[in-house]
Formats: sequence, structure tokens, C-alpha cells
Amino acid sequence: MDAAVKSEGKSRLLRTHGLLVWYNGLVVLLMAGFMSITQEKIISAMAARSFLATIPIVPLPTAKGFSLAVGSYVLLMLLGSLCRRRNLSNKNLYFVIMAEIVTCLILMHSLNLGYDGVVLVVVADLMFRYQGKNQGWLLLVTMLGLYFMASYNLALFQSHVAPFDAYAAYYRSDVQAVLWAIKNGLSSLNIIIFVFYMVLLVQDKHDEKERIASLNKQLGEANDRLRAYALEAEHTAETRERNRLAREIHDTLGHALSGIATGLDACIVLVDAAPEAAKEQLAKIRETARRGIVDVRRSVKKLRPDDLEKLPLRQAVEKLIFEYSASSGMQTKLVVLGWPKDLRPDVEDVIYRIVQEGLTNANRHGQATEVVITIGTEPGRLYIIMADNGKGCAELKDGFGLRHMRERLELLHGRLRYWNDKGFTLEAVIPLGKAGEQVEKQGDEHI
Repeated sequence: MDAAVKSEGKSRLLRTHGLLVWYNGLVVLLMAGFMSITQEKIISAMAARSFLATIPIVPLPTAKGFSLAVGSYVLLMLLGSLCRRRNLSNKNLYFVIMAEIVTCLILMHSLNLGYDGVVLVVVADLMFRYQGKNQGWLLLVTMLGLYFMASYNLALFQSHVAPFDAYAAYYRSDVQAVLWAIKNGLSSLNIIIFVFYMVLLVQDKHDEKERIASLNKQLGEANDRLRAYALEAEHTAETRERNRLAREIHDTLGHALSGIATGLDACIVLVDAAPEAAKEQLAKIRETARRGIVDVRRSVKKLRPDDLEKLPLRQAVEKLIFEYSASSGMQTKLVVLGWPKDLRPDVEDVIYRIVQEGLTNANRHGQATEVVITIGTEPGRLYIIMADNGKGCAELKDGFGLRHMRERLELLHGRLRYWNDKGFTLEAVIPLGKAGEQVEKQGDEHI
């Protein structure tokens, strides 16, 4: 029902605008016709000399003056229809408005400034396209300029037109009264139509603002629902991932440990009574343990980001940054001052996850609009610095994401620092070279 009312309001506005345009066209036709007919009568009555003595200029020939007035108004209508097009760019709009103003002035001059109601047609077009802000000054200047130019009492135009009263003076006094009454009545009716149009236009603008506010409210509610759904989906995905990991551990490590425990129980029984059988059993246990290690490594490898499986680390990081920037709207810049070669898979995983978690924190918690990521190398180490322009932290403490970053770096003997500096900045340092090799050896010993 509300949509139907708004549609009816828009239709009424357009019909009123059309009425204003066609009414002024009729008045222009009547005024041009009146002046042409009067001029022909003056010529036929051989009163041209006395008529010319009352006006400051020689008027245009009858046919030329009539054609100029009618043609100017037709052009004004065409320009008005272009001005009301919604897909017209600002540059073209300003050009059309200026052309419409010039055409309006030519039209009024062709009517000897006997009728200035066409100014309201131009103002109606401007108000229809008025969007506020930068167009306010254009509307004000145009309205004032047209108002002053429309009055033939100004000294600038007084000596360049044949006024309406000079044409009306040709007729008897009673006829002159009727002509002036008709002229004033036509002008008054034009103003009434224009005021009614402005009332409808203001109402339409108000309805449009209400509609936009309603759409914004609906969009906000939809965003809230999507955010809640995303959190729920994330929680569901985490639950599924935990269940998958639990199944992987149960099927691989659990199976291997169960076999090892059972085999050791048998060895305890056989070690004194049948040493050779115990040795054979230990050999089987060793094979079970090795297979378990292979299965565990295969499961861990599946936890790597999919992009790291398909792309080199640098391309994977660049793709991550590009996609996150495109989806979140946060401007992200990657500065590479040095890039290490031949990194181990676990180091690549940590670098990728730190960049990923840093982007998430900057957007979700810092509400940043810009992030600069700097990756470089120094002798024996790699560093990652992520600086954003967000709101920072009133109280610096490890959250879930920062704690995970620190834990990942500590496994590589790295370190994590962060601080507020016109936003939030974090720095991650990872040892390379011999220090990194030592971490790898220690990892093998633990396995």
C-alpha cells in the first residue's frame, strides 16, 4: 500500500510538471500570436510610423518573431527533458542547464519580455535535479539571474525591447483592460501551478529520504543478521574442524599408540621367557610407531592453507592480502624489503597465519581503514611489521589471536611485540639460518 501511494505521488508530480511545461507553451503561443497579429494590424492600418515612435527599437518581422518564439520554446522543452534525465553526468547536466538558461533568455527577448513565466519552467527543471551541496550555489545564481533578466524595467533591457503595453496601446481602452487582465491572469495561474508543483516536489523529496532511511535500516538489520550468521557459521566450522581433528587423531595416532601399548605388554611377558620373540615383537612395535609418525605428518600437512599447497609463499600472501582487501574494503599495502628462500613448511605456515590473523585483528577489533605490511630480512632472521590506522587498544593484552601468534612463534624460537602508535602495530621476528635449523632438529627429536 505504501509503495502504491509513493508511486501515485511520483506520477502526480510528473503530471504537474508536464502541465507547467505545456501551459507555458500555450501562453508563449498566445503572446507571440498576439504580438504578431497586432503588428500586422498596425502595418495594415498604415500606423507603423506612429507605433515605431513609441518603442525604442524596430521589432522583428512578424513571421520571424513568431517563429523565433515558438522555436525557442520547443528547444527549451527538449533541453528540459534532457535535464530531468537521471543518467545525465554532472558535466553534461551543467552544460544543459546553461543552454536552457540561454534559450530562456532568447525566448523572453523574442516576446519583448512581455511574459517571464518561462523562468519558472527553468527553475522547476533545476529543482527537479537539485541534489544539494555543490548544486545549491548553481540554483541560487540561476534563479537570481533569471529574475533580474526577466524584468524589462531594468535599464539594460529597456532600450532593447518593444514592451507589451506598446502593443496593447493600439487597441481601445476597454480592450486594453481586458488584455491586461488576461495577461495578469495567465501569469498568476502560472505561479499557482508552479507553487503546487513545488509542494509536490518537496513531498516527493521527503518521501525519497524516508524511503532511503528505511532501506538503510533494513540494510543494517540484514548486516546484523549476516554478521550473526557468519559468527555461527564460523563456530560451526570450528566445531567441524575439531571433530575432524579428533577423528584424525583417533584413527592415526590413537590406533598407533594402542598397537604400541599392546605390543609392549606382550614384550613384558616375553622378555624373560622368550627373548628372541620379544625382539621380534619390538621390531613390529617399531614399524607401528613409524607408520604412526607418517600418518601424523600426513594429517598435519592437511592443516596447511590451501593456497600454500598450490602457490609459493609470496604469491599466497599477496593473494591473501588482495582478497581480504577486496572483501573488507580495507586498503592494504605490502612492502617487501627482503624475501627469504627455501623456507621450511612450518615457517611458511607461521608467516601466512601471522599475516592472516593481523589483517583480521586490524579490521575486526581495530576498525582500521588502512594497513601497511612490511616483510624483510636481516642476518639470521625474518621480520613482519603490520601497522594500521585503527583505534588501537586502550589496554594492551593478549587476546585469542595474539596468543596464537605468540605460541606459533615460540615454537620457532621467534618473538612477538605490539604497541599503540596512531593505531596498532605488531612486529613478529622469526629466526633463520642456523637458528632455524636448530629448531628443525629439536622438532625432529620431539617427534
